[in-house]
Amino acid sequence: MSDHTTSRRDRLRAQTSAEIKAIAMKLMADGGPSAISLRAIAREMGMTAGAIYSYFATRDDLITTLIGDVYTSAVDAAEAARDAVPESDPGGRILAWAEAMRDWALANPQGFRLIYGDPVPGYRPPADGPGNQAELRACNGLVGLVAAARPTVPALRSEGRAYHWDDFDPDLVAHVRKDFPDLPPAGLALTLSVWGRMHGLMALEIYGHLRTFIHDPATVYRDEMRDFTAALGLGPGS
Repeated sequence: MSDHTTSRRDRLRAQTSAEIKAIAMKLMADGGPSAISLRAIAREMGMTAGAIYSYFATRDDLITTLIGDVYTSAVDAAEAARDAVPESDPGGRILAWAEAMRDWALANPQGFRLIYGDPVPGYRPPADGPGNQAELRACNGLVGLVAAARPTVPALRSEGRAYHWDDFDPDLVAHVRKDFPDLPPAGLALTLSVWGRMHGLMALEIYGHLRTFIHDPATVYRDEMRDFTAALGLGPGS
């Protein structure tokens, strides 16, 4: 078999896989996560059920691939935006990450819902799927942003609350302490706070709860993130 024939077959397979994933996201948009099924996708594409199973053996295999693709695209966008800002500007890098995540979420609302919102009924993610790897990158990215702003971390306590490592999930602690050995427990608490401030408003916007109150939700999001970095003693160009 020639290389040309093989590459053509590979291209056709990749195109079909991409179409399967696109239709799965469309089904989710129209009917929620429970609407995703291989048989429904096969009907939409005019394929037999047996043919589609040669691409994804089970629905959960498809969901795992979708989550990996979606999460990876989100982290790629956030990392690119962060890296466009000098390391000497930790506040600007936090804002760049936040803006990029919101832009990505607005461009990919179903993807946001898949990884941060609606659970897929009956889906059990594998222990080490592509989504886990992307999630780890996202975690590293946010912790890294906090670690770069570490001089402010010791003061980050709520009403005198001092954080300890046993306040957090042990697997998360092991990972954070391996990659960021100098970060104190308060740094991990701050990371969760940053994540919550970013994703809370994004979720309200993606699920349609903000536009009934404000014409441009972007202003609220930007003000929130700027206020937050200012409260840490950071800001663009700081």
